[in-house]
Amino acid sequence: MLFRFIWVGKTRNEHLRALVDEFIGRLKHFTRIEISEIRDAAREQRGQGIEDEGRRIISALQKNAFNVLLDVEGEEWSSHKFARKIEDWQNTGVKEVSFIIGGHDGVSREVIDIVESRLSLSRMTLTHEMARLVLVEQVYRSFTIINGLPYQK
Repeated sequence: MLFRFIWVGKTRNEHLRALVDEFIGRLKHFTRIEISEIRDAAREQRGQGIEDEGRRIISALQKNAFNVLLDVEGEEWSSHKFARKIEDWQNTGVKEVSFIIGGHDGVSREVIDIVESRLSLSRMTLTHEMARLVLVEQVYRSFTIINGLPYQK
C-alpha cells in the first residue's frame, strides 16, 4: 500500500521539517510513502488562488486512490480507530491512500467534493506545518498499533 501526503507549500520550519522527515523514515519500514508538495498561491492571490491550488491538488491525486482531506469539519478518530481504518483499507485491497492538507485559505469546493473521507486531527487549530507532523506521526503510531509494537503505549 502507498501512502501519499499531499500538502500545499513547503515545511519551512526546519525543526518541524526534521521531525516530519524522522517519522517518514520510520514509516518506510511499514509501507511505501510519497510526499507531494503543491505550490501555494501567491500572497496577492489569496482567496482567488484557492481554485489554482485546488486544481494542482486534484492533478496530484491518482486514479483509484482513497482520498482523505484534513478538514476542521471532518470526523475525529482516536489513534486506535485510525489504526483500524488503515487495517480496513489494507484488508479491502486499497492500493493507495492520499492525505490532503490544503493551504492557508483551505481547499476549493472541487477538492472537498472529490474526497472519500474528511478527517479532523483536533478541534484545536494547528498550523499547517504542525498538522503535517501530527498526521505523519499518527500514521506511524497506527502501524505500531497494527503490528503490536510498544511505541503506542
